[in-house]
Amino acid sequence: MSMKEIANGMLKPDLQALPQIKDRMSFLYLEHCRLNREDSAITVKDKEGTIHIPAAVISVLLLGPGTDISHRAMELIGDAGVTVVWIGEHGVRYYASGRPLTSRSTMLIKQAELVTNQRSHLAVARKMYQIRFPSEDVSGLTMQQLRGKEGSRVRNAYREASKKWGIPWDGRDYKVDDFASGSPVNQALSSGNACLYGLAHSVIVALGCSAGLGFVHVGHENSFSYDIADLYKADVTIPIAFEIASDPPEDLPSETRRRVRDKLVSERILEKMVHDIRWLLDEDAGSYNMEMEADEVYLWNNQHDYIKNGFSFKEDKAR
Repeated sequence: MSMKEIANGMLKPDLQALPQIKDRMSFLYLEHCRLNREDSAITVKDKEGTIHIPAAVISVLLLGPGTDISHRAMELIGDAGVTVVWIGEHGVRYYASGRPLTSRSTMLIKQAELVTNQRSHLAVARKMYQIRFPSEDVSGLTMQQLRGKEGSRVRNAYREASKKWGIPWDGRDYKVDDFASGSPVNQALSSGNACLYGLAHSVIVALGCSAGLGFVHVGHENSFSYDIADLYKADVTIPIAFEIASDPPEDLPSETRRRVRDKLVSERILEKMVHDIRWLLDEDAGSYNMEMEADEVYLWNNQHDYIKNGFSFKEDKAR
């Protein structure tokens, strides 16, 4: 993404909306540049020049390869309540993060409440399967039945990709500690899935949720990341892995990561993840407007009804 594209794509909210976190939820991805501070703006400098971005219009700053950020810039970012996530190219790796999207723990508390109650835990898991089967009613199915339906869906995705690209498929077979021993398609699947896990982890921490509190996967520090990534594998990593394995390049893992990266951007998976996580944890979050201009790459604004800011409420009115 060029500096010109970023400057043209940034949307500046109204002054009344600036204090409302939910109404300025924008993800800004940067790479190969230096970030500094000038007054209340973040300066971003690369070979094309320098632009100034008001810290108040950013919610999440995604720092990709080749970024260099100064201490003064981090001071401003911290004061403005901006989440910083250090990632691989276009989100295909998650490395570290600094402060969640909001100083409140609302999303985390909601997630914890849902995951620790058996009935609500099952309800969220069902919603995850509802995303996979949008035309079916899965509200009355048990977890065993849901897993069976999901298994059939994934096997069918593997079967179709195998037939399309002429790659024999005997099932998912890989060793965590011996990547090279896997077949080309299994290596591509592992590389591609790692990209999805990285992006899911980045979005989860940016929203202030816990990657360890999963609903389908449990007991692992990245359980929720696996839950979210699984929603997109059949549409993203499976078809790409079989296509690449049909004519394996010299550096299969790198080529897979590049292909998945491009797919994540073109299909706007980051925005979809934000939507899906909010909907899974909060029923009211599923109605936001997903319409965005084509040049607003990696920028996401959530437009909800909200209580007016700067209004003096009476004691008997909750704010």
